[in-house]
Amino acid sequence: MKLKLECIPVNDVTVGPTVETISKGQVEAGPGPCPFETRHLFTSSKLNNTSFRCVTYNILADLYCDSDFTRNVLHPYCPPYALQIDYRKQLIMKELQGYNADIICLQEVDNKVYINNLKPFLEVEGLQGLFYKKGKTVAEGLACFYRQARFEMLKEETILLADALQSKPCLEDIWKAVQENKLLKDRILDRSTVASATILQSKDDPNKILIVGNTHLYFHPDADHIRLLQGGIVIYWLREIRIKLIKEYPGKSVSLILCGDFNSVPSCGIYRLYTTGIALDDLPDWKSKAEEAVLNLSLFQDMDLGSAGGTPKFTNYTAGFAGCLDYIFYDKSTLVVEQVIPFPSLEEVRVHTALPSIVFPSDHIAVISDLRFT
Repeated sequence: MKLKLECIPVNDVTVGPTVETISKGQVEAGPGPCPFETRHLFTSSKLNNTSFRCVTYNILADLYCDSDFTRNVLHPYCPPYALQIDYRKQLIMKELQGYNADIICLQEVDNKVYINNLKPFLEVEGLQGLFYKKGKTVAEGLACFYRQARFEMLKEETILLADALQSKPCLEDIWKAVQENKLLKDRILDRSTVASATILQSKDDPNKILIVGNTHLYFHPDADHIRLLQGGIVIYWLREIRIKLIKEYPGKSVSLILCGDFNSVPSCGIYRLYTTGIALDDLPDWKSKAEEAVLNLSLFQDMDLGSAGGTPKFTNYTAGFAGCLDYIFYDKSTLVVEQVIPFPSLEEVRVHTALPSIVFPSDHIAVISDLRFT
């Protein structure tokens, strides 16, 4: 079946010529009820006063999805039409709309999808968007949206982690340890990983400033050491931004949230560094690839961070892997968690074998939490 749209222009005096167009492709049936619609029951209204809702979501870039390898090897259980971005983006936008979020951090955002779909759609919903391209040659990156009625943007910053490692004084100790191993140095400098910091001021309480960090760390099975280095780079950089803001805005409370796909389960060093403040040099992460082992490097950070979404059994669920990779880390000294939106059940994600599927537009699940300034 195809769809025909017929338009007849009229005004008080004249009826114009009829114009019609017919869809190029077949119009298929919709997916039916989607699990995210159940989650919408917990986000049916917008928040106010000192509370705000935050979403982090890896939406699966078309760049990685539109290939025979993906269709035949990675996600053979997903019908090819449901892997197409023209199908998935409709679900993604419907899903995001129903969360009524104040802050949305996205990863694996295709530049074309951001410009043509997400930005104009979410602007109508009252959310201002910012896009941070991944490296210099990759056509995907990070996006951060914030509700303009709730927040005013003071400034924004972004780093290419490989460049920041070589140039920022706060990263000197990490850079020194990396330089001692050429294989390690070459590998981490070859990564296109970026991080963003969007600095917002609450309109409900102008004395509250919020740093919204966002990143998507490198994935490879033998790269725990690379990810821990990258996690250190990001948190050291954000800590430096926070210190500068405290000096720049005396008397104001400066809070931090760090969203993203960290490609790290809670037993990894990154989670330990962020939630305990310490990642010692004897962690197994440092030796995930023997010839690139990181030696004599311990990481420390003094912010009291927690995971606003907890540690669910999975935020990524495919036929080959299931685990918790996505987090909203938050500053426990200035923020409290009011609600964690329940995650889909194992039965729901298994209905169509794994993710993505006709009802899940990504292989990741959005993490959603309601936070409140203290």
